[in-house]
Amino acid sequence: MLNMATTLYTRQQLEDAGLSNTYPYSMFTQASLALHRGYVDKLHLFHSDVYYVRAAMEKRTGYVFPLDKVEEAMRAEGWKEHRHLPRKKEHGNKEKYC
Repeated sequence: MLNMATTLYTRQQLEDAGLSNTYPYSMFTQASLALHRGYVDKLHLFHSDVYYVRAAMEKRTGYVFPLDKVEEAMRAEGWKEHRHLPRKKEHGNKEKYC
């Protein structure tokens, strides 16, 4: 269940407070630290869909939503990361290559 107590900020408020490049509004700082410290494999990177949904929400509302909350809401609505993988070809529909 979503925690609705999350405080929402505009992009300008985040920039004024120096939070625009920090988690959960950006992965920049965490990704940089993970690269420097060598634990990139353990870092959870958000799917591009999460960024697109957040951008649409910001455009509509004027607020920047935390990435983790956007992903959480998307999953609650049935979104799955792997849905964009190409479908396996059926046995009888093999393509011929020249």
